[in-house]
Order: sequence, then structure tokens, then C-alpha cells
Amino acid sequence: MNTLSTSNNILYFTGKLTFKSVPVLDEQLHYILKMDQPITIDISGVTFIDSAGVAFLESVQDRIKAYSSIVFLQGASEDHKAVMKTFSAQGIPPEPPSVRIGYFERIGNKTVESLRAFVQVLIMAADIFYWSIVGLFNIKGQRKGSFTQQGMLLGFEAMPVVLLLSAIIGFIIALQSAIQLKLYGGNIFIADLMSVSMVRELGPLMTAVIVSGRSGSAIASEIASMQVSEEIDALRMMAINPIRYVVVPKFHALTVTMPILVLFSIIVSLAGGLFIAMSYLDLSAVTYFNRVIMVLSVKDIIITFAKSAFFAWLIVIIGSYFGLSARGGAEDVGKATTNSVVTSIISVIFFDALFSLLYI
Repeated sequence: MNTLSTSNNILYFTGKLTFKSVPVLDEQLHYILKMDQPITIDISGVTFIDSAGVAFLESVQDRIKAYSSIVFLQGASEDHKAVMKTFSAQGIPPEPPSVRIGYFERIGNKTVESLRAFVQVLIMAADIFYWSIVGLFNIKGQRKGSFTQQGMLLGFEAMPVVLLLSAIIGFIIALQSAIQLKLYGGNIFIADLMSVSMVRELGPLMTAVIVSGRSGSAIASEIASMQVSEEIDALRMMAINPIRYVVVPKFHALTVTMPILVLFSIIVSLAGGLFIAMSYLDLSAVTYFNRVIMVLSVKDIIITFAKSAFFAWLIVIIGSYFGLSARGGAEDVGKATTNSVVTSIISVIFFDALFSLLYI
């Protein structure tokens, strides 16, 4: 029989203190403490005690300490003491209180983390450039046909959306500009505006943003999935460089296809401007394109395609970095993909502004 009783400020336990008896004893203790306030616990009548019984005894001591500064425990046999020493939580040191990090400390931590990430990106970029140059002369260590496959997947499959958005944006810019130019009789300058804005700036920028969202996310998600499923580690175990095997084909493919995408984006956007020039400003196609050719220079063309190749490098490097940094499971794959797209778009816009300042 498992019971609790009190006498002369002593709380007596009898029977077994086990997982099954503790709920009943706890209910008895609730009523006892309402009528009496014992300060000594006697367990000489306890025949067996387990880990749940030890935890219950410690909770009883804590409840007695609520009204008494001292609690006595008596009647414990050697076996009881051994069990209590094994399962007691009183010897475990308390967890240190969490230290609240200040505002400036958080800024410092973020700054240090950003610098470390920047250094890692530079190291990985150097590795990618090295193996991409080596890969031009030695295809060993690369999958056969990977360049063609990645070129179709990352580049040419993005062509429809690039052409569609380029035509719409070119049409809108030309329409809004034509309304103002017609007021002042400057119809011919629609060609100047379209050639300068689309060839120098919006063509490469718009294409890079579209490719960042479409192909950059594909790069990051593919590599992140390989990372969390330990395929990257498996490649290393087989003495295969994952940068050379996985990243370099994407680097080569996007470097070649991005300028082609930019070229078609420029052509389609200029065609949208031509439609407005012919239908709203009464310009002929010959006059429009003659003006476009006259305004543009070889320097503009070179810088445009140099920018497009540089943007391709940014997209591949950033997507690969976030993909290889993924840890955990499917949730981290999504985070890596999102971070890659956001960072790629911000980087593309930043470096486009930097290019504009350099050659304006």
C-alpha cells in the first residue's frame, strides 16, 4: 500500500515510489499540505524507488521550501541513496542566463559575418575562374555534353520570357517618350532614346534580372539539393572536384548564352520602339534604324556585351555560393534559392550602376 501521512511535522512515505504510484501520492500530498506544514521527509517505509520517485521527492522538497527555509530527509537506505544519487537533478548546474546582445553587437556580428561571406565568395570565384580556364583546354573531370545541356537549360529556355518582357518594356518606354517628343517636334529622337536606353542600360540589366530569377534560382536549388543530400560530399569522396564537375559547365554555358539573350532582348525592344515610331510618330523604318546606327558606337556594343558576360558570372557565382552553403533539409534549399535570387538581383543592379559611372 502506497500512502502518505504526517505526524509531528514529519511527512512519512510508505510503499513504493514509482512512476505508477507518484500521481496518487501527489494528490494525497496536495490535501496534506493544506492542513499541515511538515519540514521533515521520512522515507524509511519506502520499499522501492525509481527515477520518477526521485523526481517526486525533489518536487516535494521544493514545495516545502515555499514555507520553510530548511527541509530534512531521513530514513534513506543505502540502496535508496544510490538511486537518488543516480537520478537526482540537484547536482546538475543550472543553465547560465542568456546574455542579451546589444544593438551595436548585433551590427558588429552581422558585419563580421558579411566580411567572412565576402571572402568565401572571392575564394570560390577564384576557384571557378581557375577551373573554367583549365576546362577550356582539358575537359577531363566534366560530364560529356554538360555544356550543351546547361546552355539549353539556363540560357535558351529563358529566351521566350526575355523576348516577351523586352518587347513589352520597349513598347512602354517608346510610347511614354513619344507622347512628350511629339509635343516638341522631336519625333526622330525616339531612336536616340531607345538605342541609348535599351542598348547601353536596360537590355543587359533587364535580361540579367530575368535570368537571375529564372536560371539563378535553378542553379542555387540544384546545388543546394545536392549539398543537403550529400551528393557533393560523395563527389569529393570519389576525388571529383564539385566546382569543376557541377559549377564550371554552368559558368561556361551562361557566359556564352547571356550575350545572345541580351542581343535578342535589344533587337525585340528596338522593334517595339519601331512600332511606336511608325504608328504614332510617322517615322519610317529606314529613318529609325539609320538613326539608331548613327547614335550607337562600337564602344557601346563592346561595353554592353562585356556587362552581360560579367552579369552571367555574378549569377553563377552567387547561385553556387548559396547552394554550397545550404545545410539541413528542404527548408534550407528554399532559403538558399531565395537568398540567391535576391542577392543576384541586387548585385546586378549595383554593378550596372557602377558600369554606368565608369563609362558615362
